[in-house]
Amino acid sequence: MTTAAVFGCTGAVGSQILATLLATDTFSSVQTISRRLPKAESPKLQALEEGDSSKWADMISSSLSPTPSLVFNAVGTTRAAAGGLQNQWKIDHDICIENAKAAKEAGVKTYVFISSGGTRGFPSRFVPYSKMKIGVEDAIKELGFEHAIILRPGMIIGRETSKAPLLESIVGHLNKLGQGVQDKIGQDQTTIGRAAVAAARMAEEGKAPSKYWTLEQADIVKLGRDQWKD
Repeated sequence: MTTAAVFGCTGAVGSQILATLLATDTFSSVQTISRRLPKAESPKLQALEEGDSSKWADMISSSLSPTPSLVFNAVGTTRAAAGGLQNQWKIDHDICIENAKAAKEAGVKTYVFISSGGTRGFPSRFVPYSKMKIGVEDAIKELGFEHAIILRPGMIIGRETSKAPLLESIVGHLNKLGQGVQDKIGQDQTTIGRAAVAAARMAEEGKAPSKYWTLEQADIVKLGRDQWKD
């Protein structure tokens, strides 16, 4: 049985990853470290609360027992919520890289990072937000995990608290023109969370297509909705 840890477990995608892990028999123990405790409850859930996110990386080896074989990182914020670009960079880039390095040093075998779609295109690759995600992706690749999985979803729709209410509402209704139209622009949080867990489970079973596996939007839809089995 697999032990897993989730960072960013109270966000839209992270909470769905957590819910999916708790409902899946493959995972015997699920641990979280977050600024506030998750709403989910389960006998196999060990939730730790730590308000200082700069301490999370060290807690992988010092506070998580047993050390997880699999880590999901769904940490993310906005410039407004962080209080400026500098603070957002610290959370979305620096802390995420520190987390990955600590996970590798602790012996974590599989690392899953929720990134963002379109960050490497021109000219979006030069936008600060894209640079953050690209920097984390590249750092994870260089660390040499047994398996590293990067998800690049489009706009996240269906969140309880929208970050861009008008735009998310527009994308959320595009399925009226056809599900395929919506799938090319955004995915709901459940689909993304399930895709992350499905990909991790494939890696654990030796079925991942490569050591460093990137899932674009079509892959996320395929694994998180079209092929998902409850």
